Amino acid sequence: MFSQQDFQGINGINFDNYPRVDGSTSASGLNTMVACKLLGIRYAWQQGIIESRVWCTHCEEDIPEQYRNFLSERIQIPQTHGAFVNLIDGNADIILTHRTISLDEKVYADAKGVSLIETPIASDAFDFVVNLNNPVKSLTVEQVQKIYTGEITNWSEVGGNNSQIKVFTRPRNSGSEEVFRILVMKDLEPLDFPESIISSMAGIFPELRDADGICYTFNAYKELQANVPDSFVPKIAINGIFPETTIKNRTYPFIPEVHIAIRSDLDQNSMAYKLYKWLQTPSCKSAIEECGFIPLETSENSIKQINNRYIQILPNFAEGIIEIRGIDDYNNLTYRIYNSIGQIVQSGNLKQTIDISIRKGINILTIMQNQQVIAREKIILK
Repeated sequence: MFSQQDFQGINGINFDNYPRVDGSTSASGLNTMVACKLLGIRYAWQQGIIESRVWCTHCEEDIPEQYRNFLSERIQIPQTHGAFVNLIDGNADIILTHRTISLDEKVYADAKGVSLIETPIASDAFDFVVNLNNPVKSLTVEQVQKIYTGEITNWSEVGGNNSQIKVFTRPRNSGSEEVFRILVMKDLEPLDFPESIISSMAGIFPELRDADGICYTFNAYKELQANVPDSFVPKIAINGIFPETTIKNRTYPFIPEVHIAIRSDLDQNSMAYKLYKWLQTPSCKSAIEECGFIPLETSENSIKQINNRYIQILPNFAEGIIEIRGIDDYNNLTYRIYNSIGQIVQSGNLKQTIDISIRKGINILTIMQNQQVIAREKIILK
């Protein structure tokens, strides 16, 4: 368990050199809290003036007069899509969001000659929420999918009242909408509901005064930042499972991750890169937990340098793949995987996702260019 005695900040960080940080609405509390912890600013969760939102607010007495606008200037909340655009354009140094880069944003980055490194640091739950008086308390994954493809249109089809389902959605490229499409719908294409698109995350909850409404949100945002308890807008179980105690063991079906993203050409000596690394350390876990997320164990050695760019090597044994992020051109790059006694167990041309079939134990991934080893990573399969 993390204790305050374990906290270690970033040597030399101050109000002048603090990086430009952007992010999604759902990660704004974490961005603010991290800055407060690193700069020695007292903070608290306080009720907001607008709607029912709760903000991680700071003590102005701890900020020198010349830096009174520091947090509003350095910690921006342009929402998820705006954060990615700012990072790609060089107007932000680091971003925190609930998703990775979208296809549209990837096209935009490619056109700019920019690639990103994205690292998950925390997990959350993706909730479906309904009106307080809705008798439906649980849906299956398939039922949720069919509601959003238009195959189920009446609550009576899932054990509820005989009334038309009012489907609410979020705009394309918003964090929650893209997570919904990837995590929930998978390969299914949801219907368009242009008349019921909710522009802001906070706007979801007033809309669910509609007795037949359904929408989605992030659990930590709902419970802490938006401060909307189930006694006002309840979340429903998915496959009979509620998220509160099942995120960590990952039995709840919809578990998105909070990611930090940087450009792959970021200077490793910069304060932004140091912040990127610090966000993956035990010292950041207290902030992650205070913001309602579950910290992930991350590999501090997953970043390698190739041709003056930083790449990330991410094994995902559950899906049987290794992801290689941050490389613009895979031409002339090959890989080999060695077992613990030096035998080659797998090799081929390098690509962004490698399907792996390696044995338990210690394996070594090597990346080569023109037969010269340019990166090496130890991979331990338990």
